[in-house]
Amino acid sequence: MNVTWYVARASGLVAFALLTSTVALGLVMSGRARLRRWPRFAVEDVHRFASLLTWSFVSVHALALLTDSYLTFSFADLVVPGVAPYRPLDTALGVVAAELLAALALANLLRPRLPYRAWRRTHYLNFAVWLLALAHGVTAGSDSDTVWALSLYVLSASLVAGLTAWRILATRSADVWAMRFGAPLAALLAADLAIFLDLGVVH
Repeated sequence: MNVTWYVARASGLVAFALLTSTVALGLVMSGRARLRRWPRFAVEDVHRFASLLTWSFVSVHALALLTDSYLTFSFADLVVPGVAPYRPLDTALGVVAAELLAALALANLLRPRLPYRAWRRTHYLNFAVWLLALAHGVTAGSDSDTVWALSLYVLSASLVAGLTAWRILATRSADVWAMRFGAPLAALLAADLAIFLDLGVVH
């Protein structure tokens, strides 16, 4: 049994789930949502911890690929988009996502030295990272044809899309009907899109 290949697959899926939770928590905080049992500082701590865990599992994913004997990945394959031996274009999505994630981590380290507006604008790259990671998982993941992987992608897409719609509507002080139906509709459309992409790639 090729253990490293299983580790690479599992760590990649866990990293995506953690990335989804990080984006979701960021949207909740930016929308000033009030959670009865969770004060804001606690949500910020969980958000920060989820970010660190995401990086940990991305690192495990990369190390497992480097040491895998089934697919021979080199260091260059993991840092240069489009040169990997396994589905180069699909793998490139993950490489670019990881590099953008590294840029965001650097921006967070330099946050005290950066203007708040500049730091906030760079933070929007999280959406690009999440979309690239989703596309990478669907197209390059060898588990895309399983029900549980499809469920992960659908639930993640629904959560992020729904919270993004809620965040936009809340910022613009939308009326009650828009708030009530806008977020669920966005979540439903995102779920349909995730299913369509996953089934399209599998078949």
